[in-house]
Amino acid sequence: MITKTIQIQEFTIDELADAVADKLLSKIEVYLKEYATKNDDTLLSREETIDFLKVDSSTLWNWSRKGKLIPYKIGSRVYYKKLEILEYLENHRPRYVKNY
Repeated sequence: MITKTIQIQEFTIDELADAVADKLLSKIEVYLKEYATKNDDTLLSREETIDFLKVDSSTLWNWSRKGKLIPYKIGSRVYYKKLEILEYLENHRPRYVKNY
């Protein structure tokens, strides 16, 4: 059986908010580092790219033909780099879409 001890100390609201914010910030930094390293070299198959972008296969083919997305051929299979897809989407965002 696991027991946990809770220690209660006196905190002002500001001290509590600062403590929570510091802890949250450190967790977010760890998550972002893990996310960045996991997704640097991720290759997506054609089917995965179509699902990721939620487009038709003809759209993906047209974007590849026009050089919007770069296909990488390994044997007879075609892959796309997830990081390049995200960079393209970020750099070609429509003006009417707001950053959140």
